[in-house]
Amino acid sequence: MRWLAVLAEFVFVAAVAYASVWCWRNGIHTSWFQSSGDAPGFTARRYSGPWLAGAAVSMAAAGVVLIDGVVRAVRFAR
Repeated sequence: MRWLAVLAEFVFVAAVAYASVWCWRNGIHTSWFQSSGDAPGFTARRYSGPWLAGAAVSMAAAGVVLIDGVVRAVRFAR
């Protein structure tokens, strides 16, 4: 039964890490502006705080669960 919990934790870590990458990509928006008259064209980046904070919190949670899963696996193997 313990191996099932360890396996579930590792699956959870993978899912939360994927969600973190998804949040990070949604938190950064790039816009391209063409040149207009004398003004040169440029690229602008906009950062969305809630998306980036969600990515950081979810990655921290995944790290904590990963550490717990490794500890459970090592403890069970002994």
